[in-house]
Amino acid sequence: MPSEAPFSADDFTSSVSAITSAFGDPTRRRIYLLAHEHAEGVTASEVASSLGLHANVARHHLDKLAGGGYLSVETARQTGAAGRPSKRYVASASPVALDGGGVRRDELVLALLGRALELLPREQAEAMAEEVGIDYGRRMARSLAGGDAQRSFRSALGAVADALTAHGFAAHTEARGDVVSIVAEHCPFGGASVVSPVVCALDRGMVKGMLGALYGDTSPETERSRALGDDTCVTGVRVSL
Repeated sequence: MPSEAPFSADDFTSSVSAITSAFGDPTRRRIYLLAHEHAEGVTASEVASSLGLHANVARHHLDKLAGGGYLSVETARQTGAAGRPSKRYVASASPVALDGGGVRRDELVLALLGRALELLPREQAEAMAEEVGIDYGRRMARSLAGGDAQRSFRSALGAVADALTAHGFAAHTEARGDVVSIVAEHCPFGGASVVSPVVCALDRGMVKGMLGALYGDTSPETERSRALGDDTCVTGVRVSL
């Protein structure tokens, strides 16, 4: 099998910037997730009603998502209705990921990974998964522009969230007291994380690896996880004083 062309730092940074521009706004993230919940798509008026927005604001965000290729637009004129045809915005079947790479989503491989982890004692499996995540996180950090330069804690957290978003996690940061959390609103590992919660240790390891390269040693902790029944996956990192 031929090897894939390497994904350059410039390509990676451009993809991160494009996806962060699309999903950096919390309202836009909510609209994108709402569209994903409706296979038939949503209209601007439906989004406005559901999220309590003005129709023009909803339409603006929907058009931005459609322009970036994250939603497709279907036009249909209602039977017997006059005026402009209605637009339905439908979530793309393709995962949000880097154009040149990203997290692989081969369901068979992920299923095999989940089964393999189940054969190991939980503590051993988590340690192994986290180490794999740490190594991958370090490589992700080296791909970022200026990855060799040390950053402030919050700047490094922001870079980690952007990189995770580019890899399909739709991540952002939230601060509560002396803990800053990375909230992932989407899981690129699909059903495997539900089959084996140990896969969540990969996320934690990726955060630890990237922060180690961009900032310094930290001790990320899994606060919430879809595998444990939560709506989102949250990794908390205590602020270093």
